[in-house]
Amino acid sequence: MRLSAGRTGQCWDNALAESFFATLKGELLGDRAWPSRAAARSAVFEFIEGWYNLHRLHSSLGYVSPAAYEAAVAA
Repeated sequence: MRLSAGRTGQCWDNALAESFFATLKGELLGDRAWPSRAAARSAVFEFIEGWYNLHRLHSSLGYVSPAAYEAAVAA
């Protein structure tokens, strides 16, 4: 195996993470002010486990949710 590492500023090395964090910021965080760090952490967890993984359609998975994709692969 070879390590995949590009030069500084090459965004496609971490495109998956960049896409996820853009979605998180745009759909959950935005310009909201959180009363505490614990409240923000809880909201992020609920967003990922309660909506992103269960309901959000992903183009790389054939426009199905991650939960539906995993269920179909397991079957």
